Amino acid sequence: MSSFWLSDEQEAIREGVTRVCSNYKDDYWLKTDDTGIFPEDFVRDMAAGGWLGVAMPENVGGAGLGLTEAAIVMQTVAQSGAGFSGASSIHLNIFGPMPLVKFGAEAQRKTLLPRLISGEDKMCFAVTEPNSGLDTSSLETKAERTNDGYLINGRKIWTTGAQRANKILIIARTTPKDQVAKPTQGLSLFYTDLNRDHIDAKPIPKMGRRAVECNTLFIDNLPVPADDLIGEEGRGFEYLLQGLNPERVLFAVEAVGLGRAAIARAATYASERVVFGRPIGQNQGVQHPLARSWAELEAANLMAMKAAALYDAGKDCGAEANAAKYLGAEAGFTACENAVLAHGGMGYAKEFYVERYFREAMIARIAPVSREMILNFIAERVLHLPKSY
Repeated sequence: MSSFWLSDEQEAIREGVTRVCSNYKDDYWLKTDDTGIFPEDFVRDMAAGGWLGVAMPENVGGAGLGLTEAAIVMQTVAQSGAGFSGASSIHLNIFGPMPLVKFGAEAQRKTLLPRLISGEDKMCFAVTEPNSGLDTSSLETKAERTNDGYLINGRKIWTTGAQRANKILIIARTTPKDQVAKPTQGLSLFYTDLNRDHIDAKPIPKMGRRAVECNTLFIDNLPVPADDLIGEEGRGFEYLLQGLNPERVLFAVEAVGLGRAAIARAATYASERVVFGRPIGQNQGVQHPLARSWAELEAANLMAMKAAALYDAGKDCGAEANAAKYLGAEAGFTACENAVLAHGGMGYAKEFYVERYFREAMIARIAPVSREMILNFIAERVLHLPKSY
């Protein structure tokens, strides 16, 4: 288990990522949000520093470190002012390939992972569908066997990064639902080429994080070689579960990082803005919301780091990871709201940046799982209450 402070090695990681982020100022991220242009140069610099492979095995070019170190990387990015515009541009590289790491064939790992770590390959992850939402067992996308492998047909939604990806990690049903003992069986996971002759990716206009687009995918007879199946056919849902807790932790620390950036901006503004002959930060009505947000952010961060430490120690961390995501998302959102309010009318102006933080803070409250489903999980698994849905 880690302590309540970072080790020297972990501090060095934070400092290294901070150095990269220092080259990308607030105006850079404002421009990506205004234009929708993906932050290619930022991602390239993060890849060049080896940060995309922080949690990948050393034998494929990664650093071989844990979820704790990955969380430090992602939180540092968000806290730099990059927010989710920066964090989401590399988020998928950090733990998205884990099914490939844990369940892929040796040839798949050695060939494919180094290309992801270097940034040579760019992947997207296609799970959610329009008619299933959080009910992954009800996916309708099908992968039908052929002589050469599979043909995939269906739709996916909220697939991040599909406009620039050349690879896709996709889950599809290989055995009809009525032919398996449990609905979570019969789903298979594939890592294959994103063939645009068979996949039409339509960006979804959305509230924030314009530079990192989400898409609806229309998949029509996508040919997938048999060698692109990850692990065993029919066990895709089981493989996906392995990555749920790490993803919750990363969302939590990113939300905390964004909240910290917002509070720092608000505190500076409140110290400098003079109204009625005194800085507004001298008023408890301005002080207290910011102070309360600081406390909430730090508490959420402790839960996230506890979850990461449990995961790295090979222990069950489901309750802690879910609680961290819930607490981090709520604390981050409240911090960003308080930052906007502390700025008064200027909080609504783009030039003070906090309005972007506020819009992006909503992401962690919705994705990758709703607050309500997290509370359901804790009620059932921790408090042993009957299932409510």
